[in-house]
Amino acid sequence: MLFADSMSLLWVSYYALSMLVLVAVYFALALLPRLARLVLTWSIAGAMWMPTRFRLPLIEEGEFYTGLAPAAMVSAVGFLEGAGASLLNGLLWLIVGMSIGALLGVFLWWWRRPVSYVDIPDTAEKSQGRSASSRESDSSSRREPVVG
Repeated sequence: MLFADSMSLLWVSYYALSMLVLVAVYFALALLPRLARLVLTWSIAGAMWMPTRFRLPLIEEGEFYTGLAPAAMVSAVGFLEGAGASLLNGLLWLIVGMSIGALLGVFLWWWRRPVSYVDIPDTAEKSQGRSASSRESDSSSRREPVVG
């Protein structure tokens, strides 16, 4: 059950809140071109969602607490505590997560990129062998507006 294990509830709430942050980041970057917006948004998603292992010493001598946490949090805590091993581990996984996110953003841009509609009629007319005069006389084809 989800409520019996508080760690599961913590991860679910973290991912739900990070989805809200991700949507806000995507809309905040609306001024950028689509490729840059997707790469930045998914890089941030990779930074938020990449988990890594951590190890904290307990009060008793020689005992440690280990678990999973977002790589950004592990590297931030490692920086604040001055623990080089956890900082390095967190930063490496953070870079891996951001790289995977950036690659996913490029893939989404490439997969959903708009088709160039300018080239489509030219290639169709060349394959049919139609001339410009027959194209203008055809009433079903699109005509450009003329001013004056």
